[in-house]
Amino acid sequence: MVSRKKEIAKVAVEIFGEKYVIKGPEDPDYIQLLADRVDQKMHELSIKCPNLSVSKLAVLTAINLADELSKLQEDYDHLVNLLEEKKRLGSLEAEMGPRLRQSQAT
Repeated sequence: MVSRKKEIAKVAVEIFGEKYVIKGPEDPDYIQLLADRVDQKMHELSIKCPNLSVSKLAVLTAINLADELSKLQEDYDHLVNLLEEKKRLGSLEAEMGPRLRQSQAT
């Protein structure tokens, strides 16, 4: 069995006026999408907080994006729990349904 290493992409991006080369195993379009998201968030925050240095703006952007990620993770975990509960209830219903119908018939 031959294991293949995923190719490392090198993508030139621009974030808040600075050029960077990002290397990673992800699709170049995806890397660009992430860079665009960071750039957009930095520009949004720079309008709200015009006196922040670029480094502080970058940290604030990271905190905001981490907050969004954390909230999405909580939502995802909640949905997974709901699905697991629904499956469990479906199994109980499948198991108990015939018994309930039988007891109602008598």
